[in-house]
Amino acid sequence: MSIIFNSVALKSGLYSVDEFGVTNYKTRFVALLSILLMSTFVLAFGYITYLVEIGQEGATIRNFGDAVWLMIMSSTTIGFGSQYPTTDIGRIMVTLMFVLGVGIIGGLGALIASKVMGFSDTNVKNRELRKQNDDIYNKLIELEKLLKDSKVS
Repeated sequence: MSIIFNSVALKSGLYSVDEFGVTNYKTRFVALLSILLMSTFVLAFGYITYLVEIGQEGATIRNFGDAVWLMIMSSTTIGFGSQYPTTDIGRIMVTLMFVLGVGIIGGLGALIASKVMGFSDTNVKNRELRKQNDDIYNKLIELEKLLKDSKVS
């Protein structure tokens, strides 16, 4: 999944790399994309589940809302148990929603946590340190050159 994300991110400009090589993601866009993707999966898988479950004997999914509720509960791993699939296709949809939902919601949670907790400031600190190191290195080269010139004369 990360190979796909990196490929899409590279082509779509989801991030930029500054002069120090630090990758800066456009987090608002990534968050919006995650929410839209999650909503699409919930509605699409819910609709498929609704179609295959409706009218089945023992089915707890009686309308589209029940199917959407099942997908939301599956994606968040809560699963109250009030709705559950009775067909194989319904079970496959719930399993897919579980795997994809956990990944998307986990990634979105990590993105929010990094902003709230300030972990994203690490890139700023790295940039500042790299700039300082660059300045120190340039000063060292200048001093070595002066020292070399003073020994020659």
